[in-house]
Amino acid sequence: MRTQPVWQIVARREIAVRVTDKSTIIGTVIMLAVIVGALGFAAWSESREKTYEVAYSSTTSQAMVENIAERSTEIDEKVHIEPVAVDDADAAEHALEEEQIDAYLHPDADGWTLLTLAEADSELRGVVEQAVEAIVLTGNAEAAGTSAAELTKGSAVALDQIEGDSELSAIRWVVGYALAIVFYFASIMFGMTLANSVVEEKQSRIVEMIAAAVPLRQLLAGKIIGNAVIAVGQMLIYVAVGLVGLSLTDFSFALPALSGAIGWFVVFFLVGFVVLSTLWAVAGALASRTEDLQSSSTPITMLLMVMFFGALYLDGVGERIGSYIPPLSAVLMPMRLVDGTAAWWEPIIALALLIAFGVALVRLAERLYSRALLQTGGQLSLKAAWRLEE
Repeated sequence: MRTQPVWQIVARREIAVRVTDKSTIIGTVIMLAVIVGALGFAAWSESREKTYEVAYSSTTSQAMVENIAERSTEIDEKVHIEPVAVDDADAAEHALEEEQIDAYLHPDADGWTLLTLAEADSELRGVVEQAVEAIVLTGNAEAAGTSAAELTKGSAVALDQIEGDSELSAIRWVVGYALAIVFYFASIMFGMTLANSVVEEKQSRIVEMIAAAVPLRQLLAGKIIGNAVIAVGQMLIYVAVGLVGLSLTDFSFALPALSGAIGWFVVFFLVGFVVLSTLWAVAGALASRTEDLQSSSTPITMLLMVMFFGALYLDGVGERIGSYIPPLSAVLMPMRLVDGTAAWWEPIIALALLIAFGVALVRLAERLYSRALLQTGGQLSLKAAWRLEE
């Protein structure tokens, strides 16, 4: 009968414990609810039609508001303007304060003023500005004996970019930062769980019995692999739900461009998570009590913050360079892939560097873990753990 490797037994136990853990189940359900809710809200906002009541108090402004109402759906098909007559400016201000109307349009010395109670909605402002500009331009052109088309001929500016796709830029930006946030919180959540399990076993002295029967290298490998399986499994569920939800919204056109990049994200997440998990295991081994864990895990938390904020704020050359530097590359390279600014060969090189870094770090972490795990006299520093004999 073939004996099962010890690390597999440890990994299966870790998986069984995490799958049945209430906090893991509740956290997964909450995250799925957040994803579904965010996609549902985005779909609802995108499809929702808005009607704005715009008041006028003179024949001149009446003609303008009615003209805007006719043009509004041509500018934005989801925006409708409903003209409302008021006696004068004071009546309009009173109606605004009572929230009976959304805006009051009237002429002034320089053109037109759109009065609102607070900041005007971007949709209303955009429609009114474009409509008024077109109406006034047409009137001025007719007065000059020409047409608006002739006056504006050759003035259109089309937007394009060398890197990425201008039509997908907004959604790529949202997806990229969403992936960075998911990586950060998943690493914190699963990492702290792993570190806690190590320090609890150490604090209860169970680890001494485990170490007598299980090689510490196998124990470390089993814990990391077990937690990685759960983390990646959760990530695949989130990605699947997100992609299905995205396909049901008006943003479904972006799926072909995003699918490959999200696949790369899962790969980078797996490698990056394994790399960081070794550090979390060491943080647990350095602590003798649960209370010590906050101190021993601070360097990892700081590293994750650097990775997260680096992903948020690095741009241009800095972002390109950072996407090759482990472990920052675990976040930045997927973001560049989502953004469409990375060539096909770049993630391969970045992944190879990340794996090489991970192998070196695992060897270092294994040494620290095996030397610190059985030390129960108090919290150890990295320097003290390194000097201990196995």
